[in-house]
Amino acid sequence: MKTLWQHCHVASMAQGTYSIIEDAAIVTSGAHIEWIGPRSQVPSDDYPEVHDLAGAWVTPGLIDCHTHTVFGGNRSGEFEQRLQGVSYAEIAAAGGGIASTVRATRAATEDELFASAAKRLKSLLRDGVTSIEIKSGYGLDLASERKMLRVARRLGEAFAVSVRTTCLAAHALPPEYADRSDDYIEHICSEMLPALAAEGLVDAVDAFCEYLAFSPAQVERVFIAAQKLGLPVKLHAEQLSSLHGSSLAARYQALSADHLEFMTEDDAIAMAAAGTVAVLLPGAFYFLRETQLPPMDALRKHGVRIAIASDLNPGTSPALSVRLMLNMACTCLRMTPEEALAGATIHAASALGMADTHGSLEVGKVADFVAWQIDRPADLAYWLGGELEKRVVRHGVEVEI
Repeated sequence: MKTLWQHCHVASMAQGTYSIIEDAAIVTSGAHIEWIGPRSQVPSDDYPEVHDLAGAWVTPGLIDCHTHTVFGGNRSGEFEQRLQGVSYAEIAAAGGGIASTVRATRAATEDELFASAAKRLKSLLRDGVTSIEIKSGYGLDLASERKMLRVARRLGEAFAVSVRTTCLAAHALPPEYADRSDDYIEHICSEMLPALAAEGLVDAVDAFCEYLAFSPAQVERVFIAAQKLGLPVKLHAEQLSSLHGSSLAARYQALSADHLEFMTEDDAIAMAAAGTVAVLLPGAFYFLRETQLPPMDALRKHGVRIAIASDLNPGTSPALSVRLMLNMACTCLRMTPEEALAGATIHAASALGMADTHGSLEVGKVADFVAWQIDRPADLAYWLGGELEKRVVRHGVEVEI
């Protein structure tokens, strides 16, 4: 069925810019966009449904391309400890840090994980998110990683959101593999990834390349295993130090390399050549009080596409608002509002391998969009907190939020 959405202004985000259409209209046919342009040029037709958007600014639905939405437990107590002067090393030595989240996640039932993740997801949906990536990585054994990925799939079935799942088993070393990181990597490559992929639970494979996690050589083994299974890869890289993980990711045509505070210009050159997206995570940058900025000038100079995401996780970015991330991208990372919005739409879609169908408002793409009652697109990065008045359309149908 064709539907006409009119009396609006459109920031289509085609080509990574606002690409504004004033006094616009959109024609959807089923789940896709059939026509978009000035309202004065709408094709003559009998439209069964016509929606007046009351002068709203329409953007693509926001895409949160890096999250750890599914996890057990809560680490606000550790946040309080750190603010009182307890070091992360001391917290970890006492059984805290990621180890505490792994214990809580392993102990939780699938239904318990679903219920807690659903609350977090609803906050993101109220922010205009229509697509999201959800990583595993707090189970660190086959049964628990499977449980997390099953919950992620269930969330996509239960809510009006497209979910992409990423296996991040190479996130940290589980306690049962203490001092045996190579053995754990072998377990991931030979047992975990093949089993989870065979069950249809994995859309991509990620790893954490860092001195406190896994080496570039170990990550490369994971990438090779993913490649043999036909799965795209991505990487947590250069968050705390420069190991040139982003260049490694580029060599494997990774969808994205994420964090990147300590990447070099050579890394940026490699990513640009490979088409690998730089996913910046201002929530973690802010929460950890980081002072090392990603090399924004090098990323721009070499034409690396820059995405923005919440990095929603219990330890370093308990962020429930992508709009807040847009503001942090501008205030903390020195991006423009236009760059930030592109980072949460078209470039975020590229970081998930979805740019052919999502991320911009163009003919043939999926009709996921938000009609915001705002004065200009920059308002999305300007306002701090609260909910902006809006209407959300997913797959051509207005949804309750």
